[in-house]
Amino acid sequence: MDGSVRSPAQDFDPPVETVEPTRLASPLVFSSPHSGAIYPERFLAASRLDALTLRRSEDAYVDELFLPCVALGAPLLRATFPRAYLDVNREPYELDPKVFDGALPEYANTRSLRVVVGLGTIPRVVGDAQPIYRQPISVAEGLGRIEALYRPYHERLRALVERARRRFGLAVLLDCHSMPSNAADVGGIDIVLGDRFGASAAPGVIEILETSLRGAGYRIRRNKPFAGGFITEHFGAPDRGIHAVQIEIARALYLDERSLVRNERWTMLRGDLFAAAKALAGGFAGALGPTRLAAE
Repeated sequence: MDGSVRSPAQDFDPPVETVEPTRLASPLVFSSPHSGAIYPERFLAASRLDALTLRRSEDAYVDELFLPCVALGAPLLRATFPRAYLDVNREPYELDPKVFDGALPEYANTRSLRVVVGLGTIPRVVGDAQPIYRQPISVAEGLGRIEALYRPYHERLRALVERARRRFGLAVLLDCHSMPSNAADVGGIDIVLGDRFGASAAPGVIEILETSLRGAGYRIRRNKPFAGGFITEHFGAPDRGIHAVQIEIARALYLDERSLVRNERWTMLRGDLFAAAKALAGGFAGALGPTRLAAE
């Protein structure tokens, strides 16, 4: 892999996709950073793992689960590259020295908890701590991925959020993910809503989502074990009118977690997520308009 002169950006065409509504009519912005499913041949060749094992680290089909929400007048941003290759829900330089052959730059954060468990910006492991690479990759390769893939995703997401804030007086970012149904502290829970314990969004945002999803029969928990990753933390600024919530959906709700084949509940879940997003979008026209949300 490291002997190739091919740029990471050339493996993904494009690396980032924005699905735009016909008419911008809502302050909602949907982000699906972990649903990318393009695995370059050179990445697979460098990995100890087969393609299906790597794919089980994806938030498989989450972008498609939320795709109907574009009809609400809101954009959806999605990565085409997989999280096993690069994780944009991390700091840009949250780098694991064990992944690389060579010294990392001094500005790299090499001691975060995510790095310690192998889940930095360039992950070292997937699934049950299964190592990805046969051998370390070059530092230049890792930094190249960040420049070619990480930065465009965050720049585009920032532009969409700021556009919504300028147009509507506020923006609501829904960062969309899925979680293994056997993840620690998740047993018996269908959906986790994370708002950094109230730091990344006004209370009204998560309350509307929770009410709608509970009403549809889902078991909901707030902020445990997922309070929101780097995207939620980095973008959420309620005092500036920018609200961010991370949504984690148990994968068993909509697919077979071994084969990644969608199950019979796919259509129902898709409809229920649309209904929750519609309720949230509708809240801005009523009691939870921009003025009240910004003040909460």
